[in-house]
Amino acid sequence: MMSIESLFIPQTLPLKSFSVDKTARKSTWASLKSPKFQRGPSRIRNFSAKSSLGFENGGFKQFPNGVGEKDGVIIVDHGSRRKESNLMLNEFVAMFREKSGYPIVEPAHMELAEPSIKDAFSLCVQRGANRVIVSPFFLFPGRHWYQDIPLLTADAAKDHPGASYIITAPLGLHELLVDVMNDRIKHCLSHVAGDADECAACAGTSKCKLYGLVDVIKT
Repeated sequence: MMSIESLFIPQTLPLKSFSVDKTARKSTWASLKSPKFQRGPSRIRNFSAKSSLGFENGGFKQFPNGVGEKDGVIIVDHGSRRKESNLMLNEFVAMFREKSGYPIVEPAHMELAEPSIKDAFSLCVQRGANRVIVSPFFLFPGRHWYQDIPLLTADAAKDHPGASYIITAPLGLHELLVDVMNDRIKHCLSHVAGDADECAACAGTSKCKLYGLVDVIKT
C-alpha cells in the first residue's frame, strides 16, 4: 500500500524523444504556437506516448504509470512582473496539451502573477481530476522545488481532501535540452545576422544583439 509520504516525493515523468526538423529550426523560436517536430530515435530509453496513452471508443484511457482521464497536470513556473513572460507559459501549456493529448492541463505561477497554484489546483479538480500532477517548469532542483512549491501545493490541496497529488522533478538533465539550447543559440545568431525575426522571448526588447567591438565601431 502506498504511504502518504510517497505522494510528496517528486518523481520524473519520462518524455518521448523527438528531434527538431531542419525545416522548422528557423521558425521554432519565432512561432511558439505552431512548432513542427519530426520524431526520431533516442539514445535514452523512455516510455513512448503509446505506452501511457490510449484512445478507446473515442475516450481517454488510463494506463499504468501514465496520465489518465482523472489526472490533472499543472505546469508551474516562477512567475514574472512582465506580462509577456507570463503569457509565454500559456502558450507552452497549449503546446503541451495539444502534443500530449492530456485532457486536463493548467498553467500556474508560483508567485507574482495569476493563476496561482491554488487556482490551478481547484480548476483541475473542478474539471474532474482526482489526482493532480504538479510539474515545475524549472531546469534544476532548488529551494522553489523542494520547499516553496510543495508548501503552496499542500495548502491548495487542503480545500480538496478527495484529491491526491504529486510534485514531479524539474526538467533536469535530458539530451533533448541540448537540442533546445542549440536551436536557441542558432536562432539568436541568425537574428543578429539579420536572417531571422526576434523570438517570442525577447520580442520588442531589442536585447538580442551583438555587443562589444561592434558598438565601439558604430560610435
